[in-house]
Amino acid sequence: MARKTIEQRLAELDAQRSALKARLSKTERNNDMRRKVLIGSLVLHHLETANDQEFKQQLDDWLRRELPGFLTRDNDKALFDDLIGQGLPGTGVGGDSGQGAP
Repeated sequence: MARKTIEQRLAELDAQRSALKARLSKTERNNDMRRKVLIGSLVLHHLETANDQEFKQQLDDWLRRELPGFLTRDNDKALFDDLIGQGLPGTGVGGDSGQGAP
């Protein structure tokens, strides 16, 4: 069995390094996406279930104010039409009572 040259070993190490960097980048992207999903889930959960009507209203108002400028694609805006359009059921938004009754 022939011994590998230094150049061959360096090439193998470079390939391993590249593979490890790609794996790390993928893991970091997955973690970033998971954080975004979880924070979004928390926000939606509070909009749907929070007992504190003042907090719920402030959160809803903030989303209605910030989301339209944040979302740039029409299909993304369509996903949030319930938040920036009619409001979520039970939030008191879009109705006259402001009581949050479903």
